[in-house]
This record gives sequence, structure tokens and C-alpha cells, in this order.
Amino acid sequence: MAETQVVLVEKKDGIATITVNRPDKLNALNAEVIVSLAMALEQLRKDDDVRVAVLTGAGEKAFIAGADIAEFKGARAVDQYRVMQTADIYTAMERFPKPIIAMINGFCLGGGCELAMACDIRIAGDKAKLGQPETNLGIIPGGGGTQRLPRLVGQGRAMRLIYTGEIVDAATAEKIGLVDEVVPQAELTERTMELAAKIAEKSPASLQAAKECIRAAWQMPLDAGLRYEKSWFGMLFSTEDQEEGVTAFLEKRKPEFKGR
Repeated sequence: MAETQVVLVEKKDGIATITVNRPDKLNALNAEVIVSLAMALEQLRKDDDVRVAVLTGAGEKAFIAGADIAEFKGARAVDQYRVMQTADIYTAMERFPKPIIAMINGFCLGGGCELAMACDIRIAGDKAKLGQPETNLGIIPGGGGTQRLPRLVGQGRAMRLIYTGEIVDAATAEKIGLVDEVVPQAELTERTMELAAKIAEKSPASLQAAKECIRAAWQMPLDAGLRYEKSWFGMLFSTEDQEEGVTAFLEKRKPEFKGR
């Protein structure tokens, strides 16, 4: 797997750990990081040995502390729009066909919070800080914050967080639904990998189907979503994994899914 100095990829036991590696800059996003993340996701998408991905940041101070503000200085509106359109890492993260977990260590702000929201599951260390402080810079979230945050925490809370630029601690983030679980910082990696391993045991086809159907629930009327779910349910009966799952259940043993 090709990797860059600013984005590291480690694969083990079906789990790919993607690490944004700019600890001296609190893992802030710049053009190089965004392009490198997109390349890593594309390669992992095609890698049948990878069943689950984990996104995190190097060091304990920050998951991703937003965009590299230095790159905003002198930037033109048209340039920023083109960057967001051509390198939409947030949509790529959300549409990644395999489960992806955000392991949030430290500051998770702005674009970093938006990347975490584009992941399927968010686990935070108890020292984490999360927020969308873009209004402090005279802008708004540009990576999906105005769209994904209300879906997670509700419209009123999303408006408050974005209007004020307020940064919340991990306990508050869990209470309002911005993160799914908070653990002591020292246990963050162990707990995240434990969950990733549990997911990696499942059939890749069923995981992809589940992700597609749950994502569709955001976009489809209920009737259409139910039909979509039924179509995936039926298609899975044509897989070897479905046959293995049923056989293993009847034989009272652990299934060995092959991803076929």
C-alpha cells in the first residue's frame, strides 16, 4: 500500500488504520493531506483483505484540528470552491463502502469534525474536544457540517454549535449524539480496535448492504427505503457468505466468511 508522510496506512487482521500524520500542526488538513486521504481510501476500497477502516490522528493532542488556516490567507472564493469540488474527501469518506470508525483523540474541530461525522461510528477519548468554529473566521463549515451535524444532534443544537463556534467536551458530545462512545484516553486505541475486530468478523457483503441501506434512510422516503432494504436482503441470499452463515448457525459454530 502506497502511503505518504502526511497520511500513514497500517493493515492488520482485516483492519486498516489511516493516520493523519502532522502532529506538529495538530494534524490540520491541507491540500496534501486531503489528496493523500483520497488516495488511501481509493486503494482500501479495492483491497479485499480490508474489511474495516479506522481514521485517527497522530499523537494525543489532536484527531484533526480543522483546516490549515495558513492556506486560507489570500485565497480567492473561486479557488476554495474548486478545491472543495475536486477533492471532496468528506463525501468520499461517507461513501466508502466498508465500515469506517473515527478514533477521536484530542481536538476534533472544523474539517476534522466534519470528517468524523462522515465516518460511520465515532469513538472519542475523554479528553477530546469537538466543534465547528468556522464562524470565528467569518466563514461556515464547508465539508458538510451544516448538513451532517443536524442529522446527528438535531437542528437546534447544530445551529447553536455553528452560530457560536462553541467547542464541547467529549461527555457533552456523547450526550447530544455527536459521538457514540467515550472511553478513557489510555483505553481509546484498545476499545476502538476491539470494536473494529468485532465488525471485521462479519460478512463483507452484509456490511456493505447494511451501510447502503442505512445511508439511504437519510435520503429516501420510508416506503422507498423499505423497498431498497428488501432488494439488498434478497440479493444477499445469492452469496456464499449467506450460506456459510446459516450453516454455521445450524452447526453451532463460528462462521468463516470469505467475502463471496
